Amino acid sequence: MKFINKTILLLFGCSIFLSCEQKKKDFDWESYSQDPVIEGKVDSVLSLMTLEEKIGQMTQFSGHGTLTGPQINDDFKEYLEKGQVGSMFNVFGAEGLRKLQEQAMKHSRLQIPILFAADVIHGYKTTFPMPLAESCSWDLELMERSARIAAIEATSAGISWTFAPMIDIARDPRWGRVMEGAGEDVFLGNEIAKARVNGFQGIKSYKDFGDIHTMLACAKHFVGYGAAEAGRDYNTVDVSDRVLRETYLPPFKTAVDHGVATFMTSFNTVSGVPATGNKYLFKDILRDEWGFKGTVVTDYTAINEMIPHGYAEDLKQAAEKALNAGIDMDMNGAAYIQNLKKLVDEGAVTEGQIDVAVARILELKFLLGLFEDPYRYMDTKREAENTMTEAFLAEALKGAERSIVLLKNEKEVLPLAENTKKRIALIGPMIKERKSLNGEWAIKGDRSKSVTVYEGVTNLYSNAKFSYAKGANLMGESNAKEIQKAVRVAQNSDVVFLALGEDFNWSGEAASRTDIRIPKAQRELMHAVKKTGKPIVLILLNGRPLDLSWEDQNVDAIVEAWYLGIKTGDAIANVLAGKYNPSAKLTMTFPRNVGQIPIYYDALNTGRPFDQNNPQDYKSFYLDVENSPLYPFGYGLSYTSFEYSDLKLSSEVLKGGSAIKASITVKNTGKYDGEEVVQLYTQDIFASIAQPVKQLKGFQKIKLKKGESKKVTFDITPDMLSILDINNNIVTEEGKFKVWIAPNSSIVQNEAIFSFKN
Repeated sequence: MKFINKTILLLFGCSIFLSCEQKKKDFDWESYSQDPVIEGKVDSVLSLMTLEEKIGQMTQFSGHGTLTGPQINDDFKEYLEKGQVGSMFNVFGAEGLRKLQEQAMKHSRLQIPILFAADVIHGYKTTFPMPLAESCSWDLELMERSARIAAIEATSAGISWTFAPMIDIARDPRWGRVMEGAGEDVFLGNEIAKARVNGFQGIKSYKDFGDIHTMLACAKHFVGYGAAEAGRDYNTVDVSDRVLRETYLPPFKTAVDHGVATFMTSFNTVSGVPATGNKYLFKDILRDEWGFKGTVVTDYTAINEMIPHGYAEDLKQAAEKALNAGIDMDMNGAAYIQNLKKLVDEGAVTEGQIDVAVARILELKFLLGLFEDPYRYMDTKREAENTMTEAFLAEALKGAERSIVLLKNEKEVLPLAENTKKRIALIGPMIKERKSLNGEWAIKGDRSKSVTVYEGVTNLYSNAKFSYAKGANLMGESNAKEIQKAVRVAQNSDVVFLALGEDFNWSGEAASRTDIRIPKAQRELMHAVKKTGKPIVLILLNGRPLDLSWEDQNVDAIVEAWYLGIKTGDAIANVLAGKYNPSAKLTMTFPRNVGQIPIYYDALNTGRPFDQNNPQDYKSFYLDVENSPLYPFGYGLSYTSFEYSDLKLSSEVLKGGSAIKASITVKNTGKYDGEEVVQLYTQDIFASIAQPVKQLKGFQKIKLKKGESKKVTFDITPDMLSILDINNNIVTEEGKFKVWIAPNSSIVQNEAIFSFKN
């Protein structure tokens, strides 16, 4: 009980911080960079270091745990014994990390501690929904809390730096790493970047980095990684500077404004230059334009990869270009430690450049208190107290429930009350699948402890009669006998819970797909079960938007459950039964087929837009499928219904330096209490630069009892309407604007027009 109370206090502290966040100003990087105490400590250590020791601080090695790239032959032990390892990742546990730190301190002439890092993406041991799923909750406080819990667990186990959040805007579901981000929208991406940085770091000022549960966050991948051509991981990126600034840079600027401690380079090229060697990105924009003072680390062997990119002749030249671009630390490539001394001797780089990078790394270690106590994060007692507590698991369940998107519910087949006595067929490879439930990047989450769909459903529906058939494997060819067995099970049931999806290895890094339908063997199972005529509730567990065109036409209910983490089965059961009324909304568009990709809601119009009510030749449309998505951005159903009415503007003219209010009445007209994400969209009707057909500018998640109404109000300010002009200056131009308040991006009712005048 003592441990639970301690955890609740930590979470309570987090909730206090969240309430204060509304009043918090942007992170004060200026006072950080001018702090004489920090500067003096760093300078004193730096002045005593040899060139080799400095280069060692700029080197990060992987332990022999999970690999996320090519294995490099250099063994870190050799450098550890020379006191030349600045940072390590893929090593875990307070006891083991303490031993490594002891080795480092023993061999470091100046007693410089190692900084330990890990990919803590959506939980450490308590696994939460994958980030794309969690973003569908539209609950910023929930996302901040899950990041805070991950930080508490990880820091208690010795890790003080996470390679998260990934804040790449992603508009191509073929790309496996969409599961790691917040979806397609810039406004929402900014808000989630802020929430997750605040959650991981848990600070209001750089002076708070010394808190024992502070974890350095890392904004990744800088920049444009989500725009990889054809959705193929690591592929070429070709975007204009305008698209870069309008779409891909904003979440990173938000991260800087809210104090993110570190940045990670991306694998891709930008304007023909690999990001890891791109001065424009890291010097001109990140440092000079935005004033970022923290540390930049490469992604895994990204310096080495400049050679196959054709941008560097050999590893020495690659190291030179990376340092000249402003990259401070080399992740597992051994490019710096093998080549920087030679480059200094040859005059290709200067020791002064190295000093700047090392100073940034030492600053982090001083801020975290590692010089004061190198073992402060390595307390086995604290690790035991702060791992998978009841409060953490309760929060994981809450997050999982709120991340499930109800895509279809014909004839109100759901909810199926938990006291039902119906015969329920449990069919599909995801019914008893356990390993995939945590999704990719589950870090130290124990896959054997995740609750399966079978366990969650059978535990909750105590009066129902169950029969089970796997029917198909997640991958591979179909089996006629298994399908026949599943058909018999379905025929003897009142309703079918059909759980299908992707193996977790089919999403994440290096997991691109050209066919984003449910795998073939599972589709054949589904088609056979459909022929029984029984009501089908399709439960999907997957890491990306899928092509569900056939499913949308042929099954009764579709529950997009994603990868929900340790409490998957319980959360799904609670939603199926209506113990939790689903409220999640999509943050990525679901296409009708792969041929529509990329498809996203805030696209530019064409000179020949297609009008569904007035179809003509020579308009922008497909011959074989509608232009519209299958499920649009912001879409998600509830077991209740909501009516939007009486949109009003406080004024038809918005003047510079002021605001107008847009309000609407939302009424719960259904049979259940529920939550609704009310979304505000605007369009700049005419501008000096063509603007999207609509853009999200605000949202509120509200709770309404059945029959209850609520007036929802948004402030619209000139800043919200700003654009980049022809010279990439941020301006708000005079003119007319449309505004919608709606349940998703496809709704065009409840529209109003106002003018802006300076």
